[in-house]
Amino acid sequence: MRIFAVLLLFPLQVQAWEAYTEGPVCVLAHDTETHRTQVTHDPRRAKPYEIDLILDGAMWKPADVFSIHFEGPARLTISTTRHTLSRDQSTITAADTGFGNVLDGLEFNHTANAFLGDQALLINLTGAAPEVRRFRDCTERVGA
Repeated sequence: MRIFAVLLLFPLQVQAWEAYTEGPVCVLAHDTETHRTQVTHDPRRAKPYEIDLILDGAMWKPADVFSIHFEGPARLTISTTRHTLSRDQSTITAADTGFGNVLDGLEFNHTANAFLGDQALLINLTGAAPEVRRFRDCTERVGA
């Protein structure tokens, strides 16, 4: 019973944003119980920036347009028809030579909604800003 009382004193773990490096690759990631949001910068690729939205135990349904609507002080919507789905359809990926709009959306807003056809995924951006800045610093070090 005492252990239970002590556990009540600790707040629930907040699922945080995290920027880190894996060799020359810069990674910005956010894990929740339902999905992982991951932005990578790999200067060895023709399109060095990539965002992956990975569903845990669910699948994306194919659709022509993938978009992300950022809600907050710097409201923004970006979209592409050049996205791909993983073979098991758990991951949607969009890649490009630059990601200024994506990084601005993540850094300066409160939430993001990713849309693929009639599917939507809410992404909480609480705590993302300092990690986005760390990610940007990393990309400058390894070559943007």
